[in-house]
Amino acid sequence: MIMSTASTIHGTIRSFIAEVFFVDNFDDDASFMEQGVIDSTGMLELISFVETTYGFKIADNELVPQNLDSLNHVAAFIERKKGR
Repeated sequence: MIMSTASTIHGTIRSFIAEVFFVDNFDDDASFMEQGVIDSTGMLELISFVETTYGFKIADNELVPQNLDSLNHVAAFIERKKGR
């Protein structure tokens, strides 16, 4: 489990996306789905990565774009979950 700052979370998620989806040129606020960075299957990979890396389970009701559809959304979601 990685304990990290917000900037490290951004870097970790950005590195994962670059390595797995071969995309590294996207804005932190860009929608992964709308920009074609991650498709629906890729979203499942991202969810699994976040759960494994940060040591928590994402509940079904948390699987919403506000939590997972941009780098900033994912980082903020992780910060909220870690703060609980």
